[in-house]
Amino acid sequence: MRHTFALILAGLCAQAAWCADSSASVTSKVLDGQLSMTEREVVSLAEAMPADKYSFAPTHGEFQGVRTFGQQVSHIAAVINVTAASVLGEKAPDPGKGENGPASLRTKEDIVKYLKEAFAYGHKAMRSITDQNATQMVRSAFGNGQVPRLNMATVPVWHSFDHYGQMVVYARMNGIVPPASRR
Repeated sequence: MRHTFALILAGLCAQAAWCADSSASVTSKVLDGQLSMTEREVVSLAEAMPADKYSFAPTHGEFQGVRTFGQQVSHIAAVINVTAASVLGEKAPDPGKGENGPASLRTKEDIVKYLKEAFAYGHKAMRSITDQNATQMVRSAFGNGQVPRLNMATVPVWHSFDHYGQMVVYARMNGIVPPASRR
């Protein structure tokens, strides 16, 4: 009962905060909220994996050439950066080779910092979307075509969770229970 009450109270507080921000569009609020939820899951897992396991990639089975755990994290960040730049109409930061982030990313600390900065940039992009500009055409982050701004704005969530699923497997293979599974 106490847990149920806490969930209801948290939901009401979140709704009150959401409604209080009258300057943001409904579209912006929804997209930014989804990105916040994604950020909580991905960042907590990136922080939970020990630094010495960031170079881990499975080898048993069909895993030749897959990204390491650290590359999964930096890949998520690189894609958030390029899609946020597309939404904002800005020049995209260098996504690195294979969209794995800059070559300078070497340590867990560097990669987690890069991830958090990417989410901050993603939030800036989500907050820029209005109900009026959501369907305006922008340059795709993936090629030279034009796509609706809303199309690019949805990529950070679904793409991040695609790689989050892989990160969960890597973590569990190393004896780490994902923080989202501990709640």
